[in-house]
Amino acid sequence: MRTPLVVGVVGPTATGKSDLALDLAEALGGEVVGADASQLYRGMDIGTAKVPPAERRGIPHHQLDVIDVVAEASVAAYQVAARADLAAIQGRGRHPILAGGSGLYVRAALDVLEIPPTDPEVRSRLEREAEEVGPAVLGTRLRDLDPAAAAAIEPGNTRRIVRALEVIELTGRPFSATMPTRTSLQPTVVLGLRMPRAVLDERVATRVRRMWAQGLLDEVRHLETLGLRRGRTASRALGYAQALAELDGTMTTEQAQDETTALTRRLVRRQESWFNPDPRITWLDALAPNLAEQAVEVVQAAISDNGAHG
Repeated sequence: MRTPLVVGVVGPTATGKSDLALDLAEALGGEVVGADASQLYRGMDIGTAKVPPAERRGIPHHQLDVIDVVAEASVAAYQVAARADLAAIQGRGRHPILAGGSGLYVRAALDVLEIPPTDPEVRSRLEREAEEVGPAVLGTRLRDLDPAAAAAIEPGNTRRIVRALEVIELTGRPFSATMPTRTSLQPTVVLGLRMPRAVLDERVATRVRRMWAQGLLDEVRHLETLGLRRGRTASRALGYAQALAELDGTMTTEQAQDETTALTRRLVRRQESWFNPDPRITWLDALAPNLAEQAVEVVQAAISDNGAHG
């Protein structure tokens, strides 16, 4: 029996990846695996646009609700768990449908990708240094140690600069040596969703307003009782950081929503920059009335092609 093909559904936030993943899983006989770092957290539902269990059409979902808000999401841990899910789904004779907009998590699951080690003490020291002297100083150090990595990282992205310096210190190798290449781990077809920028920007604004209307503040109040503020990653997630600021009285509702909208739109630009250059992605119009049919057609053609060459 031939191993079922892995299917990826990627693209920016608010393009409809979750719905398409469900459509594909229904049409092909599949199960959904999440690739969204924030959706890993239990209880972070409204602010992450997690599909409610009642709307999952009876289709199993994996890599949702797997860590507590006090934990720090780890690409390395996700890679191990997500790949185990992919293999288990294939072992059941079904197609894994990996869906999400966290680019590195998608690559960690689907591509040949080495996750370098981490050390909390080294990272904390570098983060403190960045706060004291500014990210530009660390960026200059990275350019001296690893010009290729420095060229690939935005100058203001302190988190990635710190990560690169951490890896160099721990491994003695350039961070660029561990940066991903576009090589699939196994036969995979990846679909990307795109839509006009103006439409997507408006959808982001609508989604943010809906989050507040659906009770994001109540969700955050509950998560506070579970230690949300102690969770470095969860407490900084889009929408959640702003909701906490509103609850603290440092932002009005309008300010919290406006900031969440602006930062989400910025995230969309980063997601587009991450996914757009990948030649393996087949791009589809997210607004096409026959989107699901188009997607199924692309996947079935890939399945046939894989059978012909396998």
